[in-house]
Amino acid sequence: MRFSVEFYETATGQCPIRDFLDDLKKSDPGDFAAILAGLKKLQDRQYHRPPLSKPVGDDLFELRHVGKLNTRVLYFFMKGQRMVAVHAIRNKGREIPERDRKTALERKRDWLVRHPQ
Repeated sequence: MRFSVEFYETATGQCPIRDFLDDLKKSDPGDFAAILAGLKKLQDRQYHRPPLSKPVGDDLFELRHVGKLNTRVLYFFMKGQRMVAVHAIRNKGREIPERDRKTALERKRDWLVRHPQ
């Protein structure tokens, strides 16, 4: 069973995930490659568990890459074997900052309003 991975876009066409990945490619090509490889692996259901992925609450999940800075891509599932990446961060901590959780949830709500299942 293959899943598709989509990136959240705002109503005006901006893509924060793509912007994050573009910046990451310039600043840390190794982590960029690891995140791309992780997104590719998530297309296969067997990788929908730790250590690559784990639930973080509110039907959000995270793709995790541990390095000097932890890189995380927050996403959710939709019908039809679809995954939507809504937010990405880099931090030193083990926890996702509350402001980033709120951003991910706001983007998820926005996506669901504009793309009903």
